[in-house]
Amino acid sequence: MVFPDGNLSIEEAAQGFAAIGSEARLQVVLVLVRAGNSGLSVGDIRARTGMPASTLAHHLRFLTSAGLVAQEKSGRTVLNRAAFDHLEALAGYILKECCADEGKES
Repeated sequence: MVFPDGNLSIEEAAQGFAAIGSEARLQVVLVLVRAGNSGLSVGDIRARTGMPASTLAHHLRFLTSAGLVAQEKSGRTVLNRAAFDHLEALAGYILKECCADEGKES
């Protein structure tokens, strides 16, 4: 869950980083980020990544459970979208600690 202030708990951050920690899942996230808010069907993602359907389904489940991909049924098609708020919070998680200890004595 991304809190209203954009912060993640350490557990959520770890889950998010683990989810994009595989080359295949990172590739899926990047394809969805490039697609923007319109999202892509599973078939479109498969065509762009070359992944077998069963492998892609596994990765999408993992990414969805980590909150990095949102799925929405549209007729007979399932649209997949990058969860931009969550991805932004994840990207900023490490950087928010930048230089926090700078100038402190050990």
